[in-house]
Amino acid sequence: MEVELRHLRAFVAVATKRSFTAASRELLITQPALTRTIQQLETTVRARLLERTSRSVELTDTGRELLDRLRGVLHDLDAALIAVSGRAGLRVGFQWALPDPWISDLLSAFETATGATATLLRRDDIVTALKSGDVDVALVRAPVHASGITQTVLFEEDRVAAVPAESPLAARTELDWSELAEHPLVVNTVSGATSADLWPPGHRPGQVIECGSYDEWLTIIAAGRGIGSTTTSAAEAHIHARVAHRPLKGAPPVALRLLWPVRRKGDTLLRRFCELASSTR
Repeated sequence: MEVELRHLRAFVAVATKRSFTAASRELLITQPALTRTIQQLETTVRARLLERTSRSVELTDTGRELLDRLRGVLHDLDAALIAVSGRAGLRVGFQWALPDPWISDLLSAFETATGATATLLRRDDIVTALKSGDVDVALVRAPVHASGITQTVLFEEDRVAAVPAESPLAARTELDWSELAEHPLVVNTVSGATSADLWPPGHRPGQVIECGSYDEWLTIIAAGRGIGSTTTSAAEAHIHARVAHRPLKGAPPVALRLLWPVRRKGDTLLRRFCELASSTR
């Protein structure tokens, strides 16, 4: 038996969902049919790809390797089919608020120049989204160190302090960057652009409260557990009644970075988007 596209899509669905039930719903086929399809694939490649128990589905080492390779292959195939059918588009990933009207102008310029659509998709784990083909290109602020990903800095933004509205700091018109280290610092370790090592040794925050998203970060500050820093554009987009934003003196700027998979470097739409992103500021 030869491997068919349906075998590969079935495997990726089960491997991603870690569930035959969820994968069968996504693929609109019955679980018995899905099970047979996976068995046919394993027989053809002569390797065990999935370990299935009564409670979960886990990937074997061979299964993980195949999944990593197939995600990119299937995405490129889908992109090719979309392009030839006249429904070309670009999916732009981001983690939290983007500068506006810059992003609106960029998307408008891209669509005017190419005739393709540009869709914004919020994703906390940008690297996974890029490698899996969930997004085509991404805009992030935190430095990214990952193989297979190319990045360039577009421009830098100023920082502001985020403090509890009932804190005495909220009554100030301006804060100094060094002052933030004197208070518990709330840090988004997944997609944030602030970390304790931005302060010099010996003057770093004594207490760091870690979280995993911008929403969590904002909620912790609103609860009065600490303070933080963010960009001016994010402060304007994420208004919270219990969080006050104040200008920061002496703060390091935040770079907005453009990321894309190395394997997509020849993509015409991606190249045009990168050109426009670099020239619209």
